[in-house]
Amino acid sequence: MILEIKKYPDPILRKKCQPIKEVNEEIRKLAEEMLKVMYAHQGMGLAASQVGELKRLIVIDIGEGPEVYFDPQIIKKQGEIVFEEGCLSLPEVFLEIKRAAQVKVAALNKKGEKIVVKAQGLRAITLQHEIDHLNGILILDRKNPFIRLRDLIFIFFQNLFRKKQLLT
Repeated sequence: MILEIKKYPDPILRKKCQPIKEVNEEIRKLAEEMLKVMYAHQGMGLAASQVGELKRLIVIDIGEGPEVYFDPQIIKKQGEIVFEEGCLSLPEVFLEIKRAAQVKVAALNKKGEKIVVKAQGLRAITLQHEIDHLNGILILDRKNPFIRLRDLIFIFFQNLFRKKQLLT
C-alpha cells in the first residue's frame, strides 16, 4: 500500500470521514502505513483523509511515541491556547490557531476497545488538528474570514512564484 499526502486544494480534504465500526487487520495496516508516511514527512500527526482514505482514523507522535486513534471524537474541551500550526497538506504554511488547551477524546484503540484520553498542550492541539481533518476542516478554516482570505492569496502567490522559479 503506497500512500501519498493529499495537498490543498484537493477536494478530499473537505470531505467528512466515515466512522470505523470495527478495528480489523486492514484498518490497523492502514494506521501503520500512515505512521510511516507521517515520519517520512517529519509530521506530528496525520489523518486518513490526508492520504485519500475517508475513514475516521488519526495517528500522532509528539515525541512521546506513536499514538493511533480509531473513530476519535472530542467529548470535552476546556481552556484556550494559541499555537502556530503547520499542516502536511498545506506545506510551508504556518498559522496561529486558537484551540482548547485541554481536551477529552473518546476513541477505539488497536484492539477495538473504547478508550478515553485526556490531553493538554501540544498533544491536545495535535489531536484537535487531526480530528478537524476527519470533519473536512483545515487550519485555514480556523482563521477570521479576512485573515483566511489574506492567507489564501498569500498561498496562491507563493505557489505561483514557486512554479515560475521551476520554469526558469
